Amino acid sequence: MLNRSRRLRTSLAMRNLVAETDLRARHLIQPHFVQPQAGSTEISSMPGIVNASVEETVRQAEKDLKKGLASVLLFGVPDEAAKSPDASSCCDHAGVIPQAVRALKKAFGSDLIVMTDVCLCGYTSHGHCGLVDDEGVVQNDQTLPILAEMALRHAEAGADVAAPSDMMDGRVAAIRTLLDENGFTQTSILSYAIKHAGAYYGPFREAAHSSPKFGDRKSYQMDPRNAREGLRDALLDVEEGADMLMIKPALPNLDLIWRLREAQLAPICAYHVSSEFSSVKAADRLGWVNGDQLMYEHLIAIRRAGADMIVTYAGREAVEKGWIS
Repeated sequence: MLNRSRRLRTSLAMRNLVAETDLRARHLIQPHFVQPQAGSTEISSMPGIVNASVEETVRQAEKDLKKGLASVLLFGVPDEAAKSPDASSCCDHAGVIPQAVRALKKAFGSDLIVMTDVCLCGYTSHGHCGLVDDEGVVQNDQTLPILAEMALRHAEAGADVAAPSDMMDGRVAAIRTLLDENGFTQTSILSYAIKHAGAYYGPFREAAHSSPKFGDRKSYQMDPRNAREGLRDALLDVEEGADMLMIKPALPNLDLIWRLREAQLAPICAYHVSSEFSSVKAADRLGWVNGDQLMYEHLIAIRRAGADMIVTYAGREAVEKGWIS
């Protein structure tokens, strides 16, 4: 037998020599949920993840940075009293995310990449990602100036990357224009370019307190039955000024990560979302799977599909437990 593939699998050293895909700390982005209250609050459906004060967020980011996690994505969890139909608190200079950005950049400067989620769902009293009219219809164009101003507040605080996740048409152009007009030409945009509606976000909504009070998000988040639609929107986002492109959720969309990688030269990010994380944790707790091994295989599959970076709640565990290369 002339061809024996197993010759390249005989030892760990040999397997490492010919490995096509690696997972390193630089590929991982750790999400943080930031609350105005002191201390931290556990999230029951996401073991090991908490809602934390600005001070606690800085402390955790410092621990992670020492282990190699150099990128964070911040989500604001404002008080219920601060929520309103027009999400006005999302543009507050003294809001919890601008506070957190300032504190993180003061503590770590350019050693830490600070990304911020730009979306209204956590700040609206109705829980939708845009303004809603009297008939309950999410209004696309009226939402754009608010998203752009929200991104500007984050940039003014020192954010390196604004990450709009709202899925309104034209929001990348609106954000890019306002940032540039105010001198923030170096602030990058990581666009949630392909974000499907569906059942993968339940634990996140518990964490962010952002479930819609009525209806669903299918009129603005994408239909998971479609692939070409997502690729088209991603390419439009690049035309509007997006520097990086996000695909969410990750595992159900490995085909789209691959297809977008083939179609586009911009860096691609995939979001290993809350249900992908929490389902592994739950199965591990029941003894059904080896959770660490399965989580690692999730992340490797996402990298192998073509993602340059991964937003994942498992980032901290990856560096602590040595999953990374």
